[in-house]
Amino acid sequence: MAIRVFHCDDPGVPLPIISKDARLIVWPGVGAHTANMNYVKLEPGEANVPHVHKESEDTIFILSGKGSVTDFDHDFKLPFEAGQVVHVPVGLKHAVAADRGAAVVSVGGPSPADKGLLRAVGALKD
Repeated sequence: MAIRVFHCDDPGVPLPIISKDARLIVWPGVGAHTANMNYVKLEPGEANVPHVHKESEDTIFILSGKGSVTDFDHDFKLPFEAGQVVHVPVGLKHAVAADRGAAVVSVGGPSPADKGLLRAVGALKD
């Protein structure tokens, strides 16, 4: 396999549990063995469905906007803004929200790729 370049505006596989505009960009379905990179836009007031990555860390770079991430296992919420990185350790129930008056645009995702989640949303059939 050769080096490839992807663009977030190319049609990707949607991730509706993450947001109305969340797409897989790099993931096992395009030939990446363990990598996962999502593009996500949360409209003001929108939030992820609370979820857990059982075997993956989740790292999210905030490109624009501001919001918060909730750690349901420890019952707290942290604010974030553009230029910051949200890191969620393996196995924590969490959700990201655009709850501070602005849309949030981010890239990132679980590492290694959360194959269970990908199967659950119909994005991986192996």
